[in-house]
Amino acid sequence: MSDLADLTLGGAAARLRAITVSPLELTRAYLERIERHDPALNAFITVTAERALDDARRATEEISSGRWRGPLHGVPIAIKDLVATRGIRTTAGAKIFADHVPEEDATIVRRLSDAGAVLLGKLNTHELAYGVTTNNPHFGAAKNPWKLDAIPGGSSGGSGAATAAHLAVATIGTDTGGSIRIPASLCGVVGLKPSYGRASKAGVVPLSFLFDHVGPLARSVTDAALMLEAIAGYDPADATTVRAEPERWSETVDRSIRGLRVGVPRRWFFDRLDREVRQAIETALAVFADLGAIVSDVDVAGAAEAVSALFAIVLAEAKEIYGRAFAERPGDFGPDLRQILSQPTPDAIEIMAGLRTVRAFAAAARETLERVDVLVTPTTPVAAPAQGTETVDLDGQAEATIFALIRCTAPFNASHLPALSVPCGLTRAPLPIGLQIAGRPLDEATVLRAGHAYEQATDWHRRHPPDFG
Repeated sequence: MSDLADLTLGGAAARLRAITVSPLELTRAYLERIERHDPALNAFITVTAERALDDARRATEEISSGRWRGPLHGVPIAIKDLVATRGIRTTAGAKIFADHVPEEDATIVRRLSDAGAVLLGKLNTHELAYGVTTNNPHFGAAKNPWKLDAIPGGSSGGSGAATAAHLAVATIGTDTGGSIRIPASLCGVVGLKPSYGRASKAGVVPLSFLFDHVGPLARSVTDAALMLEAIAGYDPADATTVRAEPERWSETVDRSIRGLRVGVPRRWFFDRLDREVRQAIETALAVFADLGAIVSDVDVAGAAEAVSALFAIVLAEAKEIYGRAFAERPGDFGPDLRQILSQPTPDAIEIMAGLRTVRAFAAAARETLERVDVLVTPTTPVAAPAQGTETVDLDGQAEATIFALIRCTAPFNASHLPALSVPCGLTRAPLPIGLQIAGRPLDEATVLRAGHAYEQATDWHRRHPPDFG
């Protein structure tokens, strides 16, 4: 049974379609792993075992009778507990939503269900998605499968941990400043933040209406592409979605990257890095060159200012969304949320200035991407810090953990560009290191192609946490 949990999404789909394994067998294998390993990891807030078995029975009957829905049919997945699931509590990791049971599925949940996916449960998150540790004060801290006293990242920490520990074939996360890519980097899996508007946020508990994204965490770039194919698409219920048809990204990822122009924006993104991270990224850039890509340094102005502006805008949005609940029930919020929501609210002039700053950086990034095809950076400047670490050391300077971990990811929320994290090394600890690839708006195809080429030239995505292999 444990071997079944080692299958990638693509591998599982092939066996399910050939009926050499059934959705029921696969689902039971995952439920057994969750029962055995999740007490140590706390990746799940809610395990939906009965729902999963019902989904699996239905998929087994459909596939056996020749009704094949596609590569997610019968595949067990799990979803961040920020995303509404009809009849299943959706807590957003918050006490104020502890008993919230939605009456409708979020759009992406409905699309995953239509694709035949099996729902294993809802995954742990930093409270209201406002943080990078997933040290949740209400549902317990999620742990990193590589080292249980290290954080899995956040806010989609449960998604990263569950994917790395093979407690689901793939998972869904959300990303406002790096909350898909940070857990992917720290847990050694693939994480994709699609272009803004590529996937619907309807039914997702908001942190920021301007910068929230929804996307997959998976074990390979192809698996992430398959997940994106299922959830992407225009949704009239979400005014930010674009009317762009989902592409068959999984069928184009294996195209050559010879001649691909890879830009390396060293200012800001490489300013302060852990030594082992820097070495891994430089080695990865050499791999791109060996594959025939044209690697060159570029400059994208305004990243530091954009990150600062994004934080101010998100604070204002969070205070507007949760201000009343915080005023009425301050004791129901964890210490870090109380500290954040107690900060002065930026005024209108500050917000408008911040929006101009963000747009200026977005324009600079897009102009650079007219000269190169992708931008490559570290995903996080450090590997997973220990639980409870307030600051990390970067080139001899102490930096708050939250600011260090969003340093390289938040600019691509500000610019709304697609960004992918892929594993690119291990520290001596060992802890994973992530490589980030960003691209033009709605050009997930090129981003995924670059990530897949690097992935296939290395074996980092095949490395598993030693106690959860």
